[in-house]
Amino acid sequence: MSRHHAEGTPEDEALRICAAALLFVRDDLKKLEEFREFFRKITTPASEGVKVAHTFGSREEAETWLASGAAKDGQLLRVAGQGFTVIDRGPKGLKLVRIPLPEELPPHKPGK
Repeated sequence: MSRHHAEGTPEDEALRICAAALLFVRDDLKKLEEFREFFRKITTPASEGVKVAHTFGSREEAETWLASGAAKDGQLLRVAGQGFTVIDRGPKGLKLVRIPLPEELPPHKPGK
């Protein structure tokens, strides 16, 4: 690719930086795995990056699970088809708070 750009041009410099980055990642397997995870994060559409931790058929089932002590702050749940997140209220304990899942939201309309 560099043959298509004169030496010293911004394009040539960008290609050299990319090549050096690839060599850096290639020489360290840990860095390669870190790069793969980073790349997955920046290329995965936001809605695909949303991971539901547990699914429950009813609010009662979810509340029972919440009271069991297995829940963690920030977990996303699907309860009877609706999204909820676990919130830690400190001494007041954990609570379920309604938060729509991506599939509950209306389709994105470009330009709005």
